[in-house]
Amino acid sequence: MEYRLLGGSGFSVPVLSFGTATFNVGDHAFFSKWGNSDVDQASSLVDMCLDAGANLFDTADVYSQGRSESILGQAIAGKRDKLLISTKCTFGMGDGPNDVGSSRFHIIESVNASLKRLNTDYIDIYTMHGFDASTPVEETLRTLDTLVQSGKVRYIACSNFSGWHLMKSLAVADRYGWTRYIGHQAYYSLVAREYEWELMPLAVDQKVGTLVWSPLSAGRLSGKFRRTNPMPQGSRIEQGGGEGPSIPQEWFFSLIDTLDAVAAETGKTVAQVALNWLLQRPTVATLIIGARNEEQLQQNLGAVGWNLTVEQVAKLDAASERETIYPYWHQRGFQKRNPLPV
Repeated sequence: MEYRLLGGSGFSVPVLSFGTATFNVGDHAFFSKWGNSDVDQASSLVDMCLDAGANLFDTADVYSQGRSESILGQAIAGKRDKLLISTKCTFGMGDGPNDVGSSRFHIIESVNASLKRLNTDYIDIYTMHGFDASTPVEETLRTLDTLVQSGKVRYIACSNFSGWHLMKSLAVADRYGWTRYIGHQAYYSLVAREYEWELMPLAVDQKVGTLVWSPLSAGRLSGKFRRTNPMPQGSRIEQGGGEGPSIPQEWFFSLIDTLDAVAAETGKTVAQVALNWLLQRPTVATLIIGARNEEQLQQNLGAVGWNLTVEQVAKLDAASERETIYPYWHQRGFQKRNPLPV
């Protein structure tokens, strides 16, 4: 397994990490569509990841209302020193007015609850799951800095921020000498390249590492979907567990045709090619892969240990290119002074 420094820190993470939103016992209205791994199944998947060197496990308090964290905590019992944990807060965890957001009150309540569910004394990466415009950025960052100083949290990250959300947060942290976000957990794949328009140039400039969520776009790039193939029964998308805007069908199938061709050239699967393409992108530190079972996990782990050629990357770049919106199309007309990340 390859390891990369996360952003401008000295903290190394594996290029593949495991997302535990599928750890769920019960019938959660949303997350059950992603998967239902109990403690025994979760333990097997954790062991497979550790054997492969994928030692970062990503979860969130909101995943099945704490069940994912609880199952992960049980699955890693006796192994805490061998792995890294990333979890998140911000989204609602109750009906009370302070059960949501990035206020000092909610963050402190959330981190203590997560530590208890995970059965650990510290969290390696603590992430604000979304931007809270109702709470002053100063309040959020001062609280996170205090948690780092206390040892409960080692590094902080954000997720799903706009460019100005992240830049304002970094500027405030720098102004007061507080802990900076070293990572941005973001939606990015061959079918969703909007991250490249503004957030990636910002990440290059400010040394913020990218932790990619849904690198296979909820299974769209798993290799199951073809012009001649119906949506697989029981797939995450078929059950309504997908995310992101709709994708033009003909454009998507044309991209799959290119992926099929590159997969044939490399002897790899479509999913492995799609993941490997992401690992060639600027700022990308780790891909958060998910799996309902050991077979899916084994296939995803095969995305490392080899590289696409420059020509193959260029083919996929061209096939996945989408029309940009303003002001990005205007900036791309002046690339001499607004170069794309390389």
